[in-house]
Amino acid sequence: MSVLAASDRSDVDVVVIGGGVNGSGVARDAALRGLRVALFERNDIAFGASGNSSGMIHGGPRYLTYDPDVTLTSCVDSGHIQRIAPHLLFRIPFLMPIHAGRYPASVVLAAYDAFFDLYDKYQELKRGKPHVRLNPDELRQLEPGLVSDAVGGVTFDEWGIDGARLCVGNVVDAMEHGAEVHVHTAVTEVMRRDDGNVTGVRFRDRMTGAGGALTARVVVNATGAWAPLTSSLAGLEPKVARIRPGKGIHVYLDRRLTNYAVVATAIDGRQVFLLPWQNMSVLGTTDDDYYGDLDDVVATGDEVRYLTQAVERVFPAVRTARAIGTWGGVRPTLHAWGPNEDKLSREHEIVDHAANGADGLYSMIGGKLASYRIFAEEMTDVVARRLGNTTKTQTHVSPLPGGDETIDPMALIEDELVDPMAAVRLEYRHGSRALRVMERIARNPREARVVCECEPVLEAEVRYVVEHELARTVEDVSRRTRLGLGSCGGMRCAARCGALIAQMRERSPEAGRRDALHFLETARRRRLPAIGPEQARQESLALAHLRSEIGETPREDEP
Repeated sequence: MSVLAASDRSDVDVVVIGGGVNGSGVARDAALRGLRVALFERNDIAFGASGNSSGMIHGGPRYLTYDPDVTLTSCVDSGHIQRIAPHLLFRIPFLMPIHAGRYPASVVLAAYDAFFDLYDKYQELKRGKPHVRLNPDELRQLEPGLVSDAVGGVTFDEWGIDGARLCVGNVVDAMEHGAEVHVHTAVTEVMRRDDGNVTGVRFRDRMTGAGGALTARVVVNATGAWAPLTSSLAGLEPKVARIRPGKGIHVYLDRRLTNYAVVATAIDGRQVFLLPWQNMSVLGTTDDDYYGDLDDVVATGDEVRYLTQAVERVFPAVRTARAIGTWGGVRPTLHAWGPNEDKLSREHEIVDHAANGADGLYSMIGGKLASYRIFAEEMTDVVARRLGNTTKTQTHVSPLPGGDETIDPMALIEDELVDPMAAVRLEYRHGSRALRVMERIARNPREARVVCECEPVLEAEVRYVVEHELARTVEDVSRRTRLGLGSCGGMRCAARCGALIAQMRERSPEAGRRDALHFLETARRRRLPAIGPEQARQESLALAHLRSEIGETPREDEP
């Protein structure tokens, strides 16, 4: 039987496995081209590297030295992403202090100046400002918190973004163009005929236990670091989708320490940074080969100290802020034996598994957040050609949900039901669709209540992301709204959020409290490497109290 004949009875044209930025990008692109699409994510949208990255749509000047094509595609795609999601991006000016070394200061400064002259040629692609060479006085005038031994410095321009919101936007747009999306649903088998051709997938909802099967003409494996495991669901050897997984962790602090990102050099010579990111500061990032559980990527105390030590050598005030958590992800880097992790290519490639006897299965390997849209377009081009679809991509010009128009956040508070800060944060996350959240409040003013004071997050937004953005748990809501990621660590808001979700999903109050407890325990594990013993003891007491309220036995590591 031919592939075309089999397609006459298929449920969908393409199944995409993986709800990270690559998978959500393919689902959106394919749906916009009129293909029938189904997306499956075994955890939640942006659960992996896409939601745990540095949160930058950047060109990556360091790639110019060994992977210039990555810099080019990242800058080109940055320009496109700014066009389709202007509400999600924010400018991050970088400061790179330069210190005396083996060579005269004038020679070192001239070398950096020449290097960034080259990078400037890419800046206009992403609306970045050209670099500026600074003398020591100018450097300290811009950021007085820097140590005084720098011989000068340079500035360069990058852009920040909320990676989880970017993924959610792609998924929502795909759904609004006809795609079906299943979160917390594991693909258990990639089905094949006797001749080896792929025919679809079997799946199981991990929360309800319900399962089923879906036939498809093409299956795209966009599971990032999980790609080798996913390929084995088709009976293939994991090495056919081989990657070299690299762990990157970040530490986040309870306040903005500076309005500039500061580049620092770690003890091993790697470049790390202090980043002003939304309403907090972030230290990042590590890059180490990873052999652990991909579903449980947690920072270690050594990794936290590695980053803090590096940054405090150039910006001592980092020690004055309180570390309130960490996040970690695993990069699906292209496999290479021998190079240092930091020197691995950030390029991407598409693997056609017809060569392995599984015609109709493709794996997306590698890639970066900053160039996801181009990678998704390339993958969708392959699928479209195979299926005889000649529609061109529109993802570079068609706005993501909320990116169609610019609204003034202050226009959201005319009725004085919403705090100005809540309005600003709401508009950032949802763009013009913040108006839809406000429409809820107009119908029911009680939904203007603040659930999470640190961010802040309104009850109306919690209800909105549950109803329209596939949120099913407190952790899902947190990923979409940043609820519980502020200074209180969720202690003041997780229980209320769990109660709201339980009510909307028609679950019991006890189920809502268990959901909140799971979120707090997960957040605690991520915080422990970065917090002191006093805070750890307080959190243990609070969790033990909440556990006793729902009748669960205290853990051995808690009082």
